[in-house]
Amino acid sequence: MTVTDRLAALGLTLPAPARMPPSVVTTFSWVRVVGTRVLVSGHGAQQHDGAPAGPFGRVPDEVSLIDAQVSARLAALSVIASVQRAVGDLDRVDAWLTISGFVNATTGYPQTTAVLNAFSEVVLEVFGPAIGEHSRTAIAGGGSAPQPARGGGCGTADHHPIKLTVGDDHSTKCEHGHVLRA
Repeated sequence: MTVTDRLAALGLTLPAPARMPPSVVTTFSWVRVVGTRVLVSGHGAQQHDGAPAGPFGRVPDEVSLIDAQVSARLAALSVIASVQRAVGDLDRVDAWLTISGFVNATTGYPQTTAVLNAFSEVVLEVFGPAIGEHSRTAIAGGGSAPQPARGGGCGTADHHPIKLTVGDDHSTKCEHGHVLRA
């Protein structure tokens, strides 16, 4: 089953490119591909049209753990969509290497791992464990991250940096996700 087929089977759709307010000028790439390495800039949750998706605020006093997890899932889809635009075919992804996530949380909030587990779960569901397994850091205190009203990402969880590897355009994978070179 291809990654695209898996997305469909899971009922997941990837969002359009991020829509930034007209006053915001970005001077970076959302995704940079260098050889087989894929470096992904910070992403927040997005609606299907690319607009920032809520909830916005600090966990747990303004946003519940459950709502923060929904936001993290949407952020994962945002990242996957950007990777697809950069590499073309998601089946080229050989491995998710590392994910670092910042959670806008109150000082001492002990559940950052629980928030970001939702992001990791999407990666594992979509790519399977052989490709989707990754290292991860979950950090509280992302409250200084840009808010949508100021042109930034998600106000609950922001994910960066993310590193992946891709194969060349001629690689294919078997049904277990192992890369078979031509």
